[in-house]
Amino acid sequence: MKVDLFDFDLPEQLIAQTPLENREASRLMVLDKQTGEINNQQFENIVSFLNEGDCLVLNDTKVLPARLFGEKEDTGAKIEVLLLKQQNNDEWETLVKPAKRVKEGTIILFGDGRLKAECTHTSEQGGRTLKFTYEGIFIEVLDALGEMPLPPYIKEQLEDRERYQTVFAREIGSAAAPTAGLHFTEQILTKLRNKGVHIAFITLHVGLGTFRPVSVESIEEHDMHAEYYQMTEGTAKLLNDVRNSGGKIVAVGTTTTRTLETIARDNHAKFTSCSGWTNIFIFPGYQFKAIDAMLTNFHLPKSTLIMLVSALAGRENILRAYNMAVKKNYRFFSFGDAMLIK
Repeated sequence: MKVDLFDFDLPEQLIAQTPLENREASRLMVLDKQTGEINNQQFENIVSFLNEGDCLVLNDTKVLPARLFGEKEDTGAKIEVLLLKQQNNDEWETLVKPAKRVKEGTIILFGDGRLKAECTHTSEQGGRTLKFTYEGIFIEVLDALGEMPLPPYIKEQLEDRERYQTVFAREIGSAAAPTAGLHFTEQILTKLRNKGVHIAFITLHVGLGTFRPVSVESIEEHDMHAEYYQMTEGTAKLLNDVRNSGGKIVAVGTTTTRTLETIARDNHAKFTSCSGWTNIFIFPGYQFKAIDAMLTNFHLPKSTLIMLVSALAGRENILRAYNMAVKKNYRFFSFGDAMLIK
């Protein structure tokens, strides 16, 4: 299947650069995956589309303030570092700019030396392994010195870093937010619980591979990035009970969807307490085993994410919905509006 089949025209002005002041003020497009019918709503009305006994599944990962700005100890040259994945102890896999200035043995200082990093290994495309030294607790130092690693298509400065976290974020480890969850407020979650909708949490730490473009012509040739996930025993039991009682499982975001489908795939369509790494790639032709519906944002043309939603709703339905979203000036991508595929 050709990647070009998932292309569409998107005016640049529709890429949301800043979050709305009120999380639940976004618009909501509701797409019926069976009929292709489209219903334009406001996100605050999401409660009316879930029923008693359904289960909404949220990703409780928390974004690290993983972008650091420092300088070389010997020359003072400015260096930007993006933390990707923790290795042994205080060693991290990172992306560095400009990479040519950072070789093995290079020392980088952050915050007047409050945090120091030594390059211990170099790899292609700006990849560097850095070993950090500091006093105190690393996460607290990072919280003081780091910035949120916003996606490359967002050019505006983020005034409030909490707007790139969900209200239910708990497990620190992501390089990007699970953005479909950004629309929820505690008030909406309370309304859902009061209606009898179950709320469950999984964790998938989002990697920057989410934003990596598909560079091959054929989908089947794409090498999907791996991300760490975990599901607790309580969540697994709840999801199995909901499935057995006839309720619907509604995944919030592609990260939640990939986690649930990975676990169901590996456990004969059942859920179980587990953790691991998933590189599941979902595109049209995939048979869903875990979810019945999904809430998601509007995604980049020719991305693995638009391929995933096309697998659930059908490519023609998705492209028709996206074309309508463009005509109606929906906001796209991380800080944009939402789509419920049911």
